[in-house]
Amino acid sequence: MEIKEWKYEDFPAFDEEVPGAKIIKTTGEEVGVNCFHDVEYVNAEGTPLHLQILIPACRNDGFQPFAEEQPFARPCFVFVQGSAWFQQYVYAKVADMGKLAARGYVCAIVEYRHSGIAPFPAQAIDTRNAIRFLRVNAKKFGIDPERMIVAGDSSGGHTAMWAGLRHNDDTEENLFPGVSAEVKGIVNYYGSVSVMLEDSNPSTLNHHLPDSPEGQEMGGVNLREHPELCRALSVEENIDENTVVAPTLIFHGTKDRTVNTKQSVRLFHTMKQAGKDVRLYLIEGADHGGPEFWTEEVLDIVDGFMQEQFAK
Repeated sequence: MEIKEWKYEDFPAFDEEVPGAKIIKTTGEEVGVNCFHDVEYVNAEGTPLHLQILIPACRNDGFQPFAEEQPFARPCFVFVQGSAWFQQYVYAKVADMGKLAARGYVCAIVEYRHSGIAPFPAQAIDTRNAIRFLRVNAKKFGIDPERMIVAGDSSGGHTAMWAGLRHNDDTEENLFPGVSAEVKGIVNYYGSVSVMLEDSNPSTLNHHLPDSPEGQEMGGVNLREHPELCRALSVEENIDENTVVAPTLIFHGTKDRTVNTKQSVRLFHTMKQAGKDVRLYLIEGADHGGPEFWTEEVLDIVDGFMQEQFAK
């Protein structure tokens, strides 16, 4: 065989008969998932922030791992990892994201400035800048910039909602001037979207106090003394018929001990009453997260929702 830089199409296949060997047929359309870890998207006031990016690819699409441009443009699922707004473990959902990536979505997991560094709404600001970074680098990561969804779980669900509500493209919060952070839809997994109920967080014994997750998120204040800050933090308190918000898909377990299911129900009713496109799925017996949220049935719902939004 001649030694040279072969093109795949020209390289001769091994076709010798090997007694006892078995051949597995392929089509070239089998999908694998490539993970690019800790990709810095901004340095926010001295804090470098990163993305975990999963790119689906097959033999026939010509994917090149470190090329400046990919030969495809796939829809993008931007996911905010929850952490009670404290420092995130951003690798927690990489395997679950892989399930969605295998369906043809570029998935990007967002790291935000946690509440010990910057209070609300820093997390939503960071997420919107992550979306802009992905748009700017769409060709490098094989993303269609017109087909983007923002999602998140727990505090990440709260952040995803606010990322969809905070229309700040023309402000100094935008670190990529001229680039939009608007998305086609929002997927909220058991988001900690409200602190308006006494039992918003059934297992948080210091609920509303300065050292609670929500107290820290608002700058280490006693929220029992500041109802106006509770309203500012709670998503449903900031939605009415004039609010611009993308179609929203909500999932919540019926036995969530960390974030009361009523939070999602209140948000669902508020959005419905305001005439917004919102769907709520209650997952029977599910606690705060878990494999129930990543079954084929749930993935089918998420997949169908995204395809519906992209078709508009």
